[in-house]
Amino acid sequence: MRVITSIDTGNDWTLDITFDDGARRLFDMKPLLECEAFAALKNIEVFRSIRNGGYFVEWTNEADLSADTLYLEGK
Repeated sequence: MRVITSIDTGNDWTLDITFDDGARRLFDMKPLLECEAFAALKNIEVFRSIRNGGYFVEWTNEADLSADTLYLEGK
């Protein structure tokens, strides 16, 4: 299972993620902002409230994404 070691948010609704195997991925959140679960993240301050849970990331509005999703779908 992949573990997120660091995550940074971009001003363009992207996540810059580093994993425990040294891999880095850029994940574009913009397409997900149209989904009800992620709509609150359209507010950049809410988007920046991300927390690294190791195997997942989550926001203060309880939206979350798994490390595997970020790894496999990130570029």
